[in-house]
Amino acid sequence: MAVITVLLGILLPAMARARRAGRSVVCLSRLRQMVIAANVYVSNNDGYYPLAGHMDFNDLSSTYEWDFFKKFEQGRLKSFRCGYLWEDKGIAEMQQCPSFRGKANSSGDPFTGYNYNASYIGGFTVKVMGKLEGVNSSTSAELRRPSNIAIFGDGQFELGANKYMRAPAAGKLDGDFGNWSRYSGTQGYRHLEMTNVAYCDGSVRSVRDLYTETKSKERIEKYNEFSPVKVGFLSEDNGAYDLK
Repeated sequence: MAVITVLLGILLPAMARARRAGRSVVCLSRLRQMVIAANVYVSNNDGYYPLAGHMDFNDLSSTYEWDFFKKFEQGRLKSFRCGYLWEDKGIAEMQQCPSFRGKANSSGDPFTGYNYNASYIGGFTVKVMGKLEGVNSSTSAELRRPSNIAIFGDGQFELGANKYMRAPAAGKLDGDFGNWSRYSGTQGYRHLEMTNVAYCDGSVRSVRDLYTETKSKERIEKYNEFSPVKVGFLSEDNGAYDLK
């Protein structure tokens, strides 16, 4: 019995780590499919990346986002289908990180865990009285180093998974977003203390470096002190996110 107990003490942590590593591989595969879909979208839409979101004030019962189009009835989700990224051809479950345990920041999301670079890649538009306002997404022609520009990743903060990835400082498409929106758009380091990231060139990799250098540093570090999953940015400046 003593020998069995010792063996279990050795094997169980190793098995748990192997399961976590397996989930990370599945996550990387899903991120890879997402960036492939983004590049297909670019080729089908004059070089533009998918919108991060769109609001039509003539139809407030519907939301139009990069991952899902959703229809609500009396405040409850009535139906959904895959969003701009997938051009109605995706598998909804692809939006679920297998290692994420929590809720989505966006109401009604059936699957969650990933975010999209909304500081530099995906734009937001609004339709008011038939007039289209806001900012369009960036184009592939604007990218100077696609192998180093994060497009999708493991999104996470204390209130759940924010599907909009934010750079540490205001980016090209951020507008007047405040500090709360910025630090809630951090990455979750939930894969053996690493975070998985997809880049504009189609590559995916696990990243260990975590940064909290932002005006909301104190808030991020306070959260990290008590959470088993650390959150933060991919770079101390906007270098991992911007187009230059």
